[in-house]
Amino acid sequence: MPKIKVRVVDCYIFSQKGKDIHYLLLKRNKNRIYEHLWQGVAGKIEKDETAWQAAIRELKEETSLKPFRMFVVDHISTFYESHHDRVNLVPVFGIEVKDRKVILSEEHIDYEWLSFRDAYERLPWNGQKKGLSIVNDMITLTDDERLRWSEIQLTKDNK
Repeated sequence: MPKIKVRVVDCYIFSQKGKDIHYLLLKRNKNRIYEHLWQGVAGKIEKDETAWQAAIRELKEETSLKPFRMFVVDHISTFYESHHDRVNLVPVFGIEVKDRKVILSEEHIDYEWLSFRDAYERLPWNGQKKGLSIVNDMITLTDDERLRWSEIQLTKDNK
């Protein structure tokens, strides 16, 4: 029987100026699993770390960006790994940043700030597309209370 595991996070990073919203996608390095795949910020949850703390750490490690605002997305991404016979449940976060100057880690070889439509088309996996779509809905729908209910209170220590 497959194991169920929560071990990684997915984050959709965005920058908003007025009604203009752009999403950051990163292109994985060729020396990584899923080489050249476009994705948001993602990574493993370390021991004694919450999922949202992992999201902030991964944001800083992969891009050198700092979170301005962060929220839990109304979506858990899932995928199955046959080589470990495990189902992964992946918490998803939306993270707003003010600065768009990205410094890539060795995990990625390129990045782009894209419109929602372009970012959606660039993502290969349905779980990614759904996560991005829900982030977009949560920040653009004016009567959507999910954003207020799911915001993570950032402090000086985790910004």
